[in-house]
Amino acid sequence: MITLKPFTEEDFDTLINWIDSPEFLMQWAGPHFSYPLTYVQLEEYLSGANESGSTTLIYTVWEKERRVGHISLGRIDRENNSARIGKVLLGDSNAKGRGICVSMIREALRIAFEELELHRVSLGVFDFNTSAINCYKKAGFQVEGLLRDYRKIEKKYWSLYEMSILAEEWAGG
Repeated sequence: MITLKPFTEEDFDTLINWIDSPEFLMQWAGPHFSYPLTYVQLEEYLSGANESGSTTLIYTVWEKERRVGHISLGRIDRENNSARIGKVLLGDSNAKGRGICVSMIREALRIAFEELELHRVSLGVFDFNTSAINCYKKAGFQVEGLLRDYRKIEKKYWSLYEMSILAEEWAGG
């Protein structure tokens, strides 16, 4: 059983410790941050989030009494009833392989569809991240397309799958 709790400054050290390389940071957050991740970057990320009417909700994922992950629901567009899941991270290595990532996604979708009453939730995932792709499919996401050579990382290009789920496909998980 996992719980999503609003991300706060008390969670900064744990998140910083989970991000151990520039490549992992890019895979987790895209170009939003620079390596190494710092308090200043996280303070800016948190600024304006998790407030009433905010366009971004940021969560720390808890299993019992320990932090195991991180997830955000961003680009919340109340006019078009859409949002985007991002910055999905199962950081605690002891939590991997137990279905926690699917539970994280389903809880974020519950918030999106049941609490915020959204119609569509999307996400992007690099094509080589097969475990994440499988997780998102288990949670009900469908692949919409592949953005080829979407991001340049040093001398290589990474392609990105766009995925989404609609409220009627969710229907309570």
